[in-house]
Amino acid sequence: MSKTNLHANRPLSPHLQIYKPIPTMVMSIVHRITGSALYVGTLLVAWWLIATATSERQFDIVNMVYGSWIGLLVLLGYTWALIHHMIGGIRHLIWDTGRGLEKDTTTKMAWGSLVLSVALTILVWIVAFTIA
Repeated sequence: MSKTNLHANRPLSPHLQIYKPIPTMVMSIVHRITGSALYVGTLLVAWWLIATATSERQFDIVNMVYGSWIGLLVLLGYTWALIHHMIGGIRHLIWDTGRGLEKDTTTKMAWGSLVLSVALTILVWIVAFTIA
């Protein structure tokens, strides 16, 4: 038997394009994306801390950047990524105990994590602007 005949009948690996997106799949992908985004956000926090420890001029520069509309938008995204990733981690922790693994429960938890992360992000920003 030739080598081409051996490979001709093997199934191809499915790609994401053939799957119908379901909430748990989408939240899994978003969880990975937010985890990656947290690396960049943590660098921004480090920049702020270093500027705070360096000089008033450096601190003013960082505050100017973070206080701009694009800086605030990035900070809003970082806040949401942090909260969403945390809630996703809690969801996975619950699953690790063997609870909530039924299909309808996982779907409800996926939607709940999205809604809760948005609500908590809004709440954090309301509190932050109320205090400031």
